[in-house]
Amino acid sequence: MRIFFIFILSFFLKGCLSIPEGVDPVSDFDLDRYLGKWYEIARLDHSFERGLERVSAEYSLRDDGGVRVVNKGFSTTQNKWKEAEGKAYFIKGAEQGHLKVSFFGPFYGSYVIFELDKKEYSHAFVAGPDTSYLWLLSRTATVNAELVNQFVQQAKELGFDTEKLIFVNQQPPLN
Repeated sequence: MRIFFIFILSFFLKGCLSIPEGVDPVSDFDLDRYLGKWYEIARLDHSFERGLERVSAEYSLRDDGGVRVVNKGFSTTQNKWKEAEGKAYFIKGAEQGHLKVSFFGPFYGSYVIFELDKKEYSHAFVAGPDTSYLWLLSRTATVNAELVNQFVQQAKELGFDTEKLIFVNQQPPLN
């Protein structure tokens, strides 16, 4: 029974670190340039971000060589900011944009950067372990329509359900 449990657990954990079919992590990745604040422009819906606006992610180095991840968003229904802190580590080496990220103890999920503006590090397309996880991140709170169209087209070609994309409101409320 113990061997069966270990097999199931290892299968589950491996699946969480997988890469969607056809998605390739960027190479020649430079973590130092990726660190800092990113704004969430678009995403597929998940319970951990549901109802959040003005979502951002802040990446910084950890003492153990990993990456500190702080995700923040404003809940309009609760009228308050929500924040989650996690940690990330490279899976195959720091030159590849494929990390494992954890916000919940020993459980990790895949973070796959599959498109990146390597000149300015101004935008990134990110997937999770399967096609139900997708984000468009930017260094600025807004992006041009050309980038959004590129993101939607590329994601659609890779099998993501782009009809379900949520475009995140990054504007503060009018008072």
